[in-house]
Amino acid sequence: MIKLEHPNILYLLLLIPVFILIFWYYMSWKKRKLALFGDTSLVSRLVPEFSFARYWFKAVMYSAAMMFLIIGMANPQIGSKLEEVKRKGVDLVIALDVSNSMMAEDIKPNRLARAKMAISRLIDRLESDRLGLVIFAGKAFTQLPITHDHAAAKMFLSSISPYSIDVQGTAIGSALEQSFSCFEENKYRNKAIIVISDGENHEDDPIGAAQMVAKNGIFIHTIGIGSPDGAPIPEFSNNRMTGYKKDASGQTVMTKLDEAMLRRIASIGNGTYTRATNIDIGLDKIFDDIKEMEKQQYESKVFSSYESRFQYFIGIAVILLVLEIIISNKKSKWLNSITLFDIKK
Repeated sequence: MIKLEHPNILYLLLLIPVFILIFWYYMSWKKRKLALFGDTSLVSRLVPEFSFARYWFKAVMYSAAMMFLIIGMANPQIGSKLEEVKRKGVDLVIALDVSNSMMAEDIKPNRLARAKMAISRLIDRLESDRLGLVIFAGKAFTQLPITHDHAAAKMFLSSISPYSIDVQGTAIGSALEQSFSCFEENKYRNKAIIVISDGENHEDDPIGAAQMVAKNGIFIHTIGIGSPDGAPIPEFSNNRMTGYKKDASGQTVMTKLDEAMLRRIASIGNGTYTRATNIDIGLDKIFDDIKEMEKQQYESKVFSSYESRFQYFIGIAVILLVLEIIISNKKSKWLNSITLFDIKK
Protein backbone atom coordinates (compact mmCIF):
# COMPACT_ATOMS: atom_id res chain seq x y z
CA MET A 1 0.00 0.00 0.00
CA ILE A 2 1.25 3.47 -0.88
CA LYS A 3 0.42 6.63 1.07
CA LEU A 4 1.73 10.19 1.31
CA GLU A 5 3.03 11.51 4.60
CA HIS A 6 2.28 15.14 3.62
CA PRO A 7 -0.45 14.97 0.92
CA ASN A 8 -1.30 18.69 1.14
CA ILE A 9 2.09 19.53 -0.36
CA LEU A 10 0.81 18.20 -3.70
CA TYR A 11 -1.18 21.42 -4.06
CA LEU A 12 2.16 23.00 -5.01
CA LEU A 13 1.90 21.09 -8.30
CA LEU A 14 -0.52 23.81 -9.36
CA LEU A 15 2.50 26.10 -9.64
CA ILE A 16 3.83 24.13 -12.61
CA PRO A 17 1.14 25.13 -15.15
CA VAL A 18 1.48 28.71 -13.85
CA PHE A 19 5.23 28.57 -14.54
CA ILE A 20 4.64 27.15 -18.06
CA LEU A 21 2.11 29.89 -18.80
CA ILE A 22 4.52 32.61 -17.66
CA PHE A 23 7.32 31.04 -19.69
CA TRP A 24 5.10 30.86 -22.79
CA TYR A 25 4.25 34.53 -22.39
CA TYR A 26 7.97 35.37 -22.01
CA MET A 27 8.91 33.42 -25.15
CA SER A 28 6.12 35.08 -27.12
CA TRP A 29 7.41 38.47 -25.98
CA LYS A 30 10.94 37.48 -26.97
CA LYS A 31 9.80 36.42 -30.46
CA ARG A 32 8.01 39.74 -30.96
CA LYS A 33 11.16 41.63 -29.95
CA LEU A 34 13.31 39.62 -32.40
CA ALA A 35 10.76 40.25 -35.15
CA LEU A 36 11.46 43.98 -34.80
CA PHE A 37 14.92 43.36 -36.27
CA GLY A 38 13.49 41.92 -39.51
CA ASP A 39 12.34 38.68 -41.05
CA THR A 40 12.48 35.69 -38.65
CA SER A 41 14.44 33.49 -41.07
CA LEU A 42 16.98 36.28 -41.62
CA VAL A 43 17.45 36.78 -37.87
CA SER A 44 17.94 33.02 -37.48
CA ARG A 45 20.78 33.09 -40.01
CA LEU A 46 22.37 36.11 -38.31
CA VAL A 47 22.23 34.35 -34.90
CA PRO A 48 22.71 30.67 -35.78
CA GLU A 49 23.56 29.68 -32.22
CA PHE A 50 20.20 30.80 -30.85
CA SER A 51 17.45 28.16 -30.39
CA PHE A 52 13.94 28.65 -29.08
CA ALA A 53 13.52 24.87 -28.94
CA ARG A 54 16.42 24.66 -26.50
CA TYR A 55 14.73 27.21 -24.24
CA TRP A 56 11.56 25.10 -24.28
CA PHE A 57 13.47 21.88 -23.64
CA LYS A 58 15.10 23.44 -20.58
CA ALA A 59 11.72 24.71 -19.37
CA VAL A 60 10.25 21.21 -19.65
CA MET A 61 13.17 19.75 -17.71
CA TYR A 62 12.82 22.40 -15.03
CA SER A 63 9.06 21.71 -14.77
CA ALA A 64 9.69 17.97 -14.47
CA ALA A 65 12.29 18.64 -11.77
CA MET A 66 9.75 20.75 -9.87
CA MET A 67 7.17 17.96 -10.14
CA PHE A 68 9.53 15.28 -8.76
CA LEU A 69 10.74 17.64 -6.03
CA ILE A 70 7.19 18.37 -4.85
CA ILE A 71 6.27 14.67 -4.88
CA GLY A 72 9.43 13.95 -2.90
CA MET A 73 8.50 16.63 -0.34
CA ALA A 74 5.10 14.89 0.07
CA ASN A 75 7.14 11.76 0.96
CA PRO A 76 5.51 8.72 -0.70
CA GLN A 77 5.63 5.75 1.66
CA ILE A 78 5.19 2.04 0.98
CA GLY A 79 3.71 -0.31 3.55
CA SER A 80 6.39 -2.80 4.49
CA LYS A 81 4.75 -4.85 7.24
CA LEU A 82 1.22 -6.23 7.18
CA GLU A 83 -0.34 -7.17 10.51
CA GLU A 84 -3.71 -8.50 11.56
CA VAL A 85 -5.26 -6.38 14.29
CA LYS A 86 -8.47 -6.60 16.29
CA ARG A 87 -10.73 -3.57 16.40
CA LYS A 88 -14.09 -2.66 17.86
CA GLY A 89 -16.56 -0.51 16.01
CA VAL A 90 -19.91 -0.13 14.35
CA ASP A 91 -20.70 -1.22 10.81
CA LEU A 92 -22.52 1.52 8.94
CA VAL A 93 -23.81 1.77 5.36
CA ILE A 94 -24.83 5.11 3.87
CA ALA A 95 -27.32 4.87 1.01
CA LEU A 96 -27.14 8.11 -0.99
CA ASP A 97 -29.74 9.19 -3.53
CA VAL A 98 -28.01 10.34 -6.76
CA SER A 99 -31.09 10.85 -8.92
CA ASN A 100 -31.44 14.04 -10.95
CA SER A 101 -33.77 15.52 -8.34
CA MET A 102 -30.79 15.65 -5.96
CA MET A 103 -29.36 18.43 -8.11
CA ALA A 104 -32.16 20.77 -6.96
CA GLU A 105 -30.78 23.87 -5.27
CA ASP A 106 -33.21 24.32 -2.36
CA ILE A 107 -30.29 23.04 -0.23
CA LYS A 108 -27.14 24.96 -1.18
CA PRO A 109 -25.15 24.49 -3.34
CA ASN A 110 -27.45 21.57 -4.24
CA ARG A 111 -28.88 18.57 -2.42
CA LEU A 112 -26.25 16.08 -3.58
CA ALA A 113 -23.21 18.31 -3.07
CA ARG A 114 -24.40 19.25 0.42
CA ALA A 115 -24.94 15.58 1.32
CA LYS A 116 -21.47 14.65 0.08
CA MET A 117 -19.87 17.40 2.17
CA ALA A 118 -21.68 16.17 5.29
CA ILE A 119 -20.69 12.54 4.63
CA SER A 120 -17.07 13.60 4.18
CA ARG A 121 -17.11 15.31 7.59
CA LEU A 122 -18.74 12.22 9.08
CA ILE A 123 -15.94 10.01 7.74
CA ASP A 124 -13.45 12.26 9.52
CA ARG A 125 -15.23 11.41 12.79
CA LEU A 126 -15.05 7.65 12.31
CA GLU A 127 -12.56 5.88 14.54
CA SER A 128 -12.58 2.10 14.36
CA ASP A 129 -16.00 2.10 12.74
CA ARG A 130 -16.42 0.60 9.29
CA LEU A 131 -18.30 2.27 6.47
CA GLY A 132 -19.91 1.23 3.20
CA LEU A 133 -21.42 3.40 0.47
CA VAL A 134 -24.46 2.54 -1.64
CA ILE A 135 -25.74 4.89 -4.33
CA PHE A 136 -29.16 4.69 -5.92
CA ALA A 137 -31.47 6.27 -8.44
CA GLY A 138 -33.73 3.97 -10.51
CA LYS A 139 -31.57 1.11 -9.25
CA ALA A 140 -29.00 0.69 -6.47
CA PHE A 141 -25.29 -0.02 -6.67
CA THR A 142 -22.60 -0.66 -4.04
CA GLN A 143 -20.08 2.13 -4.53
CA LEU A 144 -17.84 0.90 -1.70
CA PRO A 145 -18.12 -2.35 0.30
CA ILE A 146 -17.86 -2.04 4.08
CA THR A 147 -14.28 -1.10 4.96
CA HIS A 148 -12.20 0.49 7.70
CA ASP A 149 -10.19 2.35 5.02
CA HIS A 150 -11.59 5.84 5.52
CA ALA A 151 -9.27 7.40 2.93
CA ALA A 152 -10.70 5.08 0.29
CA ALA A 153 -14.21 5.99 1.44
CA LYS A 154 -13.54 9.69 0.86
CA MET A 155 -12.01 8.97 -2.54
CA PHE A 156 -15.04 6.96 -3.69
CA LEU A 157 -17.38 9.58 -2.22
CA SER A 158 -15.73 12.34 -4.26
CA SER A 159 -16.43 10.47 -7.51
CA ILE A 160 -20.19 10.22 -6.93
CA SER A 161 -22.41 12.21 -9.32
CA PRO A 162 -25.87 11.94 -10.92
CA TYR A 163 -24.07 10.20 -13.82
CA SER A 164 -22.92 7.37 -11.55
CA ILE A 165 -26.13 5.45 -12.33
CA ASP A 166 -27.67 5.47 -15.80
CA VAL A 167 -31.21 4.50 -14.73
CA GLN A 168 -33.08 7.50 -13.37
CA GLY A 169 -35.78 7.37 -10.70
CA THR A 170 -35.73 6.88 -6.93
CA ALA A 171 -35.74 3.25 -5.76
CA ILE A 172 -35.37 3.44 -1.97
CA GLY A 173 -36.46 -0.18 -1.57
CA SER A 174 -33.65 -1.34 -3.86
CA ALA A 175 -31.21 0.85 -1.91
CA LEU A 176 -32.23 -0.78 1.38
CA GLU A 177 -31.85 -4.28 -0.08
CA GLN A 178 -28.45 -3.42 -1.56
CA SER A 179 -27.30 -1.92 1.75
CA PHE A 180 -28.50 -5.04 3.58
CA SER A 181 -26.39 -7.22 1.28
CA CYS A 182 -23.26 -5.28 2.31
CA PHE A 183 -23.32 -6.79 5.81
CA GLU A 184 -21.92 -10.20 6.66
CA GLU A 185 -24.56 -12.89 6.44
CA ASN A 186 -26.14 -13.80 9.79
CA LYS A 187 -24.21 -11.01 11.55
CA TYR A 188 -26.76 -8.23 11.42
CA ARG A 189 -27.03 -7.15 15.05
CA ASN A 190 -25.85 -3.65 15.94
CA LYS A 191 -25.59 -2.58 12.32
CA ALA A 192 -27.11 0.56 10.83
CA ILE A 193 -28.16 2.01 7.49
CA ILE A 194 -28.53 5.73 6.81
CA VAL A 195 -30.69 6.67 3.82
CA ILE A 196 -30.18 10.19 2.45
CA SER A 197 -32.85 11.10 -0.08
CA ASP A 198 -35.64 13.49 -1.01
CA GLY A 199 -37.98 10.53 -0.48
CA GLU A 200 -39.77 10.72 -3.84
CA ASN A 201 -39.96 6.97 -4.41
CA HIS A 202 -41.42 5.97 -7.78
CA GLU A 203 -39.90 2.58 -8.50
CA ASP A 204 -40.49 -0.08 -5.82
CA ASP A 205 -41.72 -0.96 -2.33
CA PRO A 206 -39.52 0.77 0.27
CA ILE A 207 -41.84 -0.20 3.13
CA GLY A 208 -41.51 -3.91 2.42
CA ALA A 209 -37.74 -3.59 2.10
CA ALA A 210 -37.56 -1.65 5.40
CA GLN A 211 -39.56 -4.36 7.16
CA MET A 212 -37.19 -7.05 5.86
CA VAL A 213 -34.12 -5.12 7.01
CA ALA A 214 -35.60 -4.31 10.44
CA LYS A 215 -36.62 -7.94 10.94
CA ASN A 216 -32.93 -8.83 10.86
CA GLY A 217 -32.11 -6.35 13.63
CA ILE A 218 -30.57 -3.62 11.49
CA PHE A 219 -31.40 -0.02 12.37
CA ILE A 220 -32.54 2.32 9.61
CA HIS A 221 -32.05 6.07 9.92
CA THR A 222 -33.30 8.47 7.26
CA ILE A 223 -32.40 12.02 6.31
CA GLY A 224 -34.80 14.04 4.22
CA ILE A 225 -32.97 16.48 2.01
CA GLY A 226 -34.97 19.12 0.17
CA SER A 227 -37.97 21.35 0.63
CA PRO A 228 -41.62 20.22 1.01
CA ASP A 229 -42.53 23.23 -1.15
CA GLY A 230 -40.47 21.82 -4.00
CA ALA A 231 -37.70 23.08 -6.27
CA PRO A 232 -37.01 22.82 -10.03
CA ILE A 233 -34.58 20.20 -11.31
CA PRO A 234 -31.63 21.71 -13.23
CA GLU A 235 -30.61 20.18 -16.57
CA PHE A 236 -27.03 20.20 -17.79
CA SER A 237 -25.16 19.85 -21.06
CA ASN A 238 -21.36 19.62 -21.12
CA ASN A 239 -21.35 20.45 -17.39
CA ARG A 240 -23.24 23.70 -18.02
CA MET A 241 -26.75 24.35 -16.77
CA THR A 242 -29.12 24.77 -19.71
CA GLY A 243 -32.44 25.20 -17.88
CA TYR A 244 -34.90 23.21 -15.79
CA LYS A 245 -36.59 19.90 -16.44
CA LYS A 246 -40.07 20.17 -17.97
CA ASP A 247 -42.91 17.69 -18.36
CA ALA A 248 -44.70 16.73 -21.57
CA SER A 249 -46.94 19.80 -21.34
CA GLY A 250 -43.96 22.15 -21.02
CA GLN A 251 -44.44 22.84 -17.31
CA THR A 252 -41.39 22.98 -15.04
CA VAL A 253 -41.09 19.80 -12.94
CA MET A 254 -40.91 20.43 -9.20
CA THR A 255 -39.23 17.94 -6.86
CA LYS A 256 -40.65 17.88 -3.33
CA LEU A 257 -39.39 16.30 -0.15
CA ASP A 258 -41.60 13.34 0.88
CA GLU A 259 -41.13 13.44 4.65
CA ALA A 260 -43.98 11.04 5.35
CA MET A 261 -42.27 8.21 3.47
CA LEU A 262 -38.88 8.76 5.12
CA ARG A 263 -40.43 9.06 8.59
CA ARG A 264 -42.24 5.77 8.12
CA ILE A 265 -39.09 3.97 6.94
CA ALA A 266 -37.16 5.24 9.98
CA SER A 267 -40.00 4.21 12.30
CA ILE A 268 -40.06 0.68 10.87
CA GLY A 269 -36.27 0.49 11.21
CA ASN A 270 -36.29 1.69 14.86
CA GLY A 271 -34.21 4.64 13.75
CA THR A 272 -34.33 8.41 13.60
CA TYR A 273 -35.65 10.71 10.90
CA THR A 274 -33.94 14.08 10.45
CA ARG A 275 -34.72 16.82 7.98
CA ALA A 276 -31.68 18.47 6.44
CA THR A 277 -31.29 22.24 6.36
CA ASN A 278 -28.70 24.57 4.86
CA ILE A 279 -27.13 24.80 8.32
CA ASP A 280 -27.20 21.16 9.43
CA ILE A 281 -27.88 18.12 7.28
CA GLY A 282 -28.52 15.96 10.35
CA LEU A 283 -25.78 13.34 10.01
CA ASP A 284 -24.02 14.39 13.22
CA LYS A 285 -27.13 13.81 15.33
CA ILE A 286 -27.75 10.38 13.82
CA PHE A 287 -24.09 9.40 14.17
CA ASP A 288 -24.19 10.32 17.86
CA ASP A 289 -27.06 7.84 18.23
CA ILE A 290 -25.12 5.20 16.31
CA LYS A 291 -22.06 5.67 18.53
CA GLU A 292 -24.20 4.58 21.48
CA MET A 293 -24.70 1.18 19.87
CA GLU A 294 -22.73 -1.79 21.13
CA LYS A 295 -19.47 -2.09 19.23
CA GLN A 296 -18.54 -5.38 17.62
CA GLN A 297 -15.03 -6.82 17.40
CA TYR A 298 -13.61 -7.58 13.98
CA GLU A 299 -10.21 -8.42 12.52
CA SER A 300 -8.52 -6.49 9.77
CA LYS A 301 -5.13 -6.47 8.11
CA VAL A 302 -3.29 -3.17 8.23
CA PHE A 303 0.20 -1.96 7.39
CA SER A 304 1.92 -1.30 10.70
CA SER A 305 5.06 0.31 9.29
CA TYR A 306 5.93 2.29 6.19
CA GLU A 307 9.21 2.99 4.41
CA SER A 308 9.82 6.43 2.93
CA ARG A 309 10.63 6.71 -0.77
CA PHE A 310 11.16 10.48 -1.04
CA GLN A 311 14.84 10.06 -1.83
CA TYR A 312 14.15 8.59 -5.28
CA PHE A 313 12.02 11.54 -6.34
CA ILE A 314 14.46 14.08 -4.89
CA GLY A 315 17.31 12.31 -6.69
CA ILE A 316 15.54 12.49 -10.06
CA ALA A 317 14.77 16.17 -9.44
CA VAL A 318 18.44 16.93 -8.70
CA ILE A 319 19.58 15.09 -11.86
CA LEU A 320 17.13 17.04 -14.00
CA LEU A 321 18.18 20.35 -12.44
CA VAL A 322 21.87 19.58 -13.07
CA LEU A 323 21.15 18.71 -16.71
CA GLU A 324 19.07 21.86 -17.07
CA ILE A 325 22.01 23.93 -15.82
CA ILE A 326 24.54 22.13 -18.06
CA ILE A 327 22.51 22.61 -21.25
CA SER A 328 23.21 26.07 -22.65
CA ASN A 329 20.53 28.29 -24.15
CA LYS A 330 22.71 28.58 -27.24
CA LYS A 331 24.02 25.91 -29.55
CA SER A 332 27.62 25.02 -28.85
CA LYS A 333 29.99 23.97 -31.62
CA TRP A 334 30.30 20.42 -30.33
CA LEU A 335 26.47 20.04 -30.39
CA ASN A 336 25.97 21.44 -33.89
CA SER A 337 25.85 17.91 -35.26
CA ILE A 338 22.92 17.02 -32.94
CA THR A 339 19.58 17.82 -34.58
CA LEU A 340 17.50 17.62 -31.40
CA PHE A 341 17.58 21.40 -30.92
CA ASP A 342 17.75 22.57 -34.54
CA ILE A 343 14.20 23.95 -34.58
CA LYS A 344 14.33 27.76 -34.45
CA LYS A 345 10.67 28.50 -34.03
